[in-house]
Amino acid sequence: MNLSKRIFTLVLCCLLARFTAQAESFGPASQSNQQPQTPPAQQSAQELQQLVAPIALYPDALVAQILAASTYPAEIVEADRWMQNHPSVKGEELAKEVDKLPWDPSVKALAQFPSVLENMDKNLSWTSSLGDAYANEPQDVTAAVQTMREQARKAGHLDSNEQEKVTTQGDTIIIEPADPDVVYVPAYDPWLVYGTPIIAYPGWYPVPGIFLAGAGIGFGIGFGVGFFGGFGWGWHHWGYDWHGRRAIYNHNTYISHSRTIVNRNNFSHNNFNHGNFNHGNVSHGNAFHGGGSSSFHAQPNTRSGAFSGFDHGGNTRGFSSRGRSSFGGGSHAGGFGGGFHGGGSHGGGGGHR
Repeated sequence: MNLSKRIFTLVLCCLLARFTAQAESFGPASQSNQQPQTPPAQQSAQELQQLVAPIALYPDALVAQILAASTYPAEIVEADRWMQNHPSVKGEELAKEVDKLPWDPSVKALAQFPSVLENMDKNLSWTSSLGDAYANEPQDVTAAVQTMREQARKAGHLDSNEQEKVTTQGDTIIIEPADPDVVYVPAYDPWLVYGTPIIAYPGWYPVPGIFLAGAGIGFGIGFGVGFFGGFGWGWHHWGYDWHGRRAIYNHNTYISHSRTIVNRNNFSHNNFNHGNFNHGNVSHGNAFHGGGSSSFHAQPNTRSGAFSGFDHGGNTRGFSSRGRSSFGGGSHAGGFGGGFHGGGSHGGGGGHR
């Protein structure tokens, strides 16, 4: 009897020890699976300055539209291809047709500036990297824009003129159209205009109309934004809050619902969690909200951004073959060939307000 009890006790102890070991082996793995992954390292100030260099000297509202739209690289491609397939649709008709399409308001807004839209499509890797940076580092991206503006001003390339008004508020440089109804997109070489040369973004393609060979800034024809004034995504619905460091849409923080670019800092358990934002009510306390997991995946060991592995343009050798445009506004000159279509021109944008 005593032997049986001893054997039973020994077997029970062995079973308990085995179950305890198994429980301990599963425990840490289960806990590690529940822990959020370490977010990728943020980009350096120099990398962010390289990203914003092509747009930092644009008017504030256009910067807001571009940063917002860059979180929708797939829609950028679709929108640019649509514009290419409808070259005869212009002015008020263009605004009406674009309004029907299922794009984000920021992408629709860029239909006003087809050369800008084309640039974002041709340089898709840059676009998606810019969107990724703005989604995850909006304050640093904003600071980078102001840093580049200050450098351009010190280099003597950023001053008020007939096309735009450049003012300062403290340490902040504001760029606005000289005429609120006519917007000029500056053309410049983003790698030379800031004084000290910047390394060009890999595979960068210089799009005619917004690229100007040399170290200066030029202006082509103005885009009349009046045709788009009657639509909720038009020019006057956009701005930039430099103090809050965020794009503004309809007087509130712009909120992206992109499924392509993900705000990693607020992404966990396959849901977006943004503090003041929930799926029932939209709060403008946070800048980004997405609707789910990304439909696109970057290759490992590549730059951030959904389309990092794609090169839709040429390369930097295109710089040497581009002509130099004369400065000043009002008409096409030199290197502006083909960059402006749709959206109207100076004097033609009365339209709806």
